[in-house]
Amino acid sequence: MRRVVFNQKGGVGKSSIACNLAAISAFEGYRTILIDLDAHANATQYLTGLSGDDVPLGIADFFKQTLFPGPASMSAHVNIHETPFNNLYLIAASSELGDLQSKLETRFKIQKLSQLLDRLDEDYERIYIDTPPGLNFYSVSALIAADRCLIPFDCDSFSRQAIYAVLREIEEIKGDHNERLEVEGIVVNQYQVRNALPQRLLDELIGEKMPILSVYLMSSVKMRESHQACKPMIYLDPQHKLSRQFEALFDLLEARP
Repeated sequence: MRRVVFNQKGGVGKSSIACNLAAISAFEGYRTILIDLDAHANATQYLTGLSGDDVPLGIADFFKQTLFPGPASMSAHVNIHETPFNNLYLIAASSELGDLQSKLETRFKIQKLSQLLDRLDEDYERIYIDTPPGLNFYSVSALIAADRCLIPFDCDSFSRQAIYAVLREIEEIKGDHNERLEVEGIVVNQYQVRNALPQRLLDELIGEKMPILSVYLMSSVKMRESHQACKPMIYLDPQHKLSRQFEALFDLLEARP
């Protein structure tokens, strides 16, 4: 299973959702790997406590190998790092991704990530991909490589407008490059129960038959504490309401064929 967490809009919680679902997957016994494709490397820092530039041999090095092939012995496993969490592995991001992007685009390397995942499928039961904001080489590569797509939504008017563009782009990529790609749904993040606006926006989207998932992730300062501690919620505070919501979201997604 290859799940990409994608939204063109920044600040909607892609890294938090990808890391927490991957952590639960590993906790449940699945051999799980997360690939961080964002040059800001938030997912890398969340799972390791290190900045992407401090983690050797990340995804940027893999892409450099595709541009400047080295010895035949170089293979995907050299880019994989253990995290402090059992069964959870990481291919780290770094700031080098930004420098490589134009070279990768002009050299037509858009299928290379998919080829890497073909190799990872042999060793990992669950693959999660965290993407950068915007529709660029890395996010398109992820959508081409994945078979499932989860779309975070943070309940404001700007996010609502972005959803329409996201769904259009996914359909275009599905039609042109990856017919197996399925939208699992829109996951509501940073939900505020006492605020009327989020529920009004959600009611409108549901009325438009948008694929809103039934599990909402609440807004909580505990998530900031989780980032600070570099521990996904299931390890920081497994009894917290937000931890339970992440588990419910994971179970909902896993129950689907």
